[in-house]
Amino acid sequence: MPRHEAARPRYRWWIPLTVIAAALVLVLMILFMDREQGDDSAQRAAGEQKEPDVVVTEVEDPQQKDVSDFDTDADDPLAEGPADAPVTLVVFSDYQCPYCAAWSQDTLPTMLGYVDSGDLRIEWREVNVFGSASEQAAKAAYAAALQDKHWEFHDKLFAGGKPRPPAQLSPEALTSVASDIGLDMDRFTKDMNSDETAKAVDKNAKMGTELGAFSTPTFILDDEPYVGAQPTSVFVDAIEAKLEGAN
Repeated sequence: MPRHEAARPRYRWWIPLTVIAAALVLVLMILFMDREQGDDSAQRAAGEQKEPDVVVTEVEDPQQKDVSDFDTDADDPLAEGPADAPVTLVVFSDYQCPYCAAWSQDTLPTMLGYVDSGDLRIEWREVNVFGSASEQAAKAAYAAALQDKHWEFHDKLFAGGKPRPPAQLSPEALTSVASDIGLDMDRFTKDMNSDETAKAVDKNAKMGTELGAFSTPTFILDDEPYVGAQPTSVFVDAIEAKLEGAN
């Protein structure tokens, strides 16, 4: 009888793979649980930690001046009316501003009537917010004012209640206006280009900035501001109220 060899067990290759896979799953679960515990601990620690105080630094707005902070110059060539008039109207304008031109045509004549009666003083200030052409016109108007022709020159620049285009505010065009109203041309040319005139124009423009007149026209009637080309009745009512209160 032939000798039978002992049966050799069949190799189960999938068993060690199963064991390895199970071990990997177990390791991953342990790592995941440790990570969650670590996150929870960090969140608890962050919650227990006191939040830093927030420091807020208050910055005050620049101090805006009041019209009373500026001295009244009795010899101001751009002012009309007695220095001790019961009411003062400061006008911040620009020679390229259409609303300034409209107000000059519609309301200024009535205001000058109060000037003639001694009840109002008008102080004209060019702020030149429209640029270099406006500044050149302001210098020319100041030079005309030095010859007591401010309003005549002013009316020419705002003829018809409209401003001139920048090309008509050149030194040559402004010199032509000065000639039309009969100014001493040598003196006008000298004054228009002088350092004194440049300083005066710059001073008036800075006054507008310091008083908050960032748009034109802006008015200060005594201490009360008015912005925009308000109807004539607004100014008449305000002046009459001031005069009544003064009396």
